[in-house]
Amino acid sequence: MLANTRPRQPEKYFPAMPETTQLISYHGGHSGEFCAHAQDQLEDVIRRYIELGFQTVGISEHMPPEEDRFVYDDEHLANLDIDKMQNRFACYMSTCRQLQSKYASQIRISVGFETETYHGYKSWVRHLIKKFEPDYIVGSIHHVDDHAIDSSPEHYRRAVDAANGLDQLYCRYFDQQLDMIELLKPQVVGHLDLIRKFDHDYGARLVRSEIWSRITRNLQRIKELGLILDLNMRPMVQGGTEPYPSHPILEHARTLDIPVVPGDDSHGVATVGKNIDHGIQLLKDLRFCTEWPELDCKAPNTK
Repeated sequence: MLANTRPRQPEKYFPAMPETTQLISYHGGHSGEFCAHAQDQLEDVIRRYIELGFQTVGISEHMPPEEDRFVYDDEHLANLDIDKMQNRFACYMSTCRQLQSKYASQIRISVGFETETYHGYKSWVRHLIKKFEPDYIVGSIHHVDDHAIDSSPEHYRRAVDAANGLDQLYCRYFDQQLDMIELLKPQVVGHLDLIRKFDHDYGARLVRSEIWSRITRNLQRIKELGLILDLNMRPMVQGGTEPYPSHPILEHARTLDIPVVPGDDSHGVATVGKNIDHGIQLLKDLRFCTEWPELDCKAPNTK
């Protein structure tokens, strides 16, 4: 049964600096070496985490596509195809393992990857997990019914049209998110409400009963499975007023006592650790526990 409890509208907030709390990110570490829309070498990104005083970090590069139709525009511009991207991903996993060992005395690195949810992803993610044995995965959605929803406003409009409306797109997004959670049981659920990225009226839309009921349903399942929710700070770098997920979703996650961990979703040295301090203060203000849960670094679910 889908719940219909309606939250209050999200608020703008500008939190103060936190008291000393361990700096952490379980959703970060994209680099220009292995991601077409990021910058810098992965080792330089990791060195920056060390310089800032991070004791633990999860590196979660995007998984490669299995089909050419899921290669992003920026990847096409970089002359990448699925073979090159799959080879690059294998190089990423190998390089990240080497850096994990090299810097083990200075920082705890968990080697992982971020998922996609397009056609064929179920068997493809399982294949990647079995082949590369990551420490963990970040369960994310960047497509709805094979339409990209966060790469550009133009792609977002196509997704809206394909879903026959914005409300329907939100519903499909959260339904597919539940399927992903059930299938992969990812240790970290990434940017829960990314679907709002290009929707200026998302505050009113999220609280509509048919959408909010799906959000609360997904949060309940995250709680039941013992997963970690990503407090993704990247929107603050891109001019947004709040991270993913939005304030009412965070408040509901708090009532369920779901562990929430800030993630910088860094895309290069310049954004390593960006706004993590604000994320920590926000979680403290909402009375979340900031004694961070450790990742269960064993082979993720492949059943």
